[in-house]
Amino acid sequence: MSSHSNKNVDIHDEVNYDPTVWVPKVHSHGTSDIWKRFWILLGLTIVDVGFYFIMDPGMARNILFIFLGLIKAWFIVGTFMHMKHEKKSLAYMIILPMFFIIFFIGWMLFEGSFWGSF
Repeated sequence: MSSHSNKNVDIHDEVNYDPTVWVPKVHSHGTSDIWKRFWILLGLTIVDVGFYFIMDPGMARNILFIFLGLIKAWFIVGTFMHMKHEKKSLAYMIILPMFFIIFFIGWMLFEGSFWGSF
């Protein structure tokens, strides 16, 4: 009698398995974490849009938008681009150049006397 016809065969048995019928167990990939981050991002976006209509235009509003944008970018890169599951060296290799680019843009704006022109 073949093992294929046996109705009591455990297709998830990882120790004594028949390679023709064995199926690995499915593990969750954190969809609850993704939905949690989605709701956090939605809340931050609603707060962001609310501040746009409540606050007067100015430097404080711009700084608040930049801060909220960086928080949302952190959640997006970490969760949806799976950066939080990578090794720290790869994450630093991707994230640190971004900070250098932002620093150099600010430096060029300062050196070009942009700050005093408005």
